Amino acid sequence: MQMSQRSFRIILLALAIIGACIDQASKYGVFRWLYDHDTHYDQGRKTGQYEIVSGWFKLYTQYTDDQATDVLRKANSANLPRVNHGALFGLLNDHEHAANWLFASVSIIAGIGIVVWSFRTRTTHDRFLCIALGLILAGTMGNLYDRIVFGGVRDFLYFYRIDWPVFNFADCCLVVGAFVLLIQAFFPQKAPVQSGDAVATAPAATPEVATTR
Repeated sequence: MQMSQRSFRIILLALAIIGACIDQASKYGVFRWLYDHDTHYDQGRKTGQYEIVSGWFKLYTQYTDDQATDVLRKANSANLPRVNHGALFGLLNDHEHAANWLFASVSIIAGIGIVVWSFRTRTTHDRFLCIALGLILAGTMGNLYDRIVFGGVRDFLYFYRIDWPVFNFADCCLVVGAFVLLIQAFFPQKAPVQSGDAVATAPAATPEVATTR
């Protein structure tokens, strides 16, 4: 019979929910704040900027002058942010709708796969695997929401000194989760010990035999 073991599924669920909520709150908050704080036109695009680390890192948002055409997008407009339809480094960004729904479909499949994976007994008892999957699921859900509601992903974190592509909190969750998953693959936790596996190493004592004189 297997000994009782601690389940870490609650960590996976908590990271996924909290991470996705922080991602959405940061996107709505930053895009709204910079729009009201300081916006100007950069290369014909309305943008907002706020320096975090001078010469290196800043909050950077772009806005579109297009009007929302559907009720859901208008209700969640946050002043209609300009979005990334593709993936990191602008992959397939020129194809807009096709790229957006392609990556949205990938996100849905990945999310379902993680949920199914989380119900495996071995997964629930692996702390680092649950942490990795929770972070990846958080990033997946955060960007999937953007793709469904806005037709693309809202980005606002920018390391402009090295001209790194603008990214968001969901992307951070995905990268950190993938890194933890990689570490977990190289250093997996030991399989739980089962009570039936504990076998005495000492030789069994031979029964004493009564002797008569």
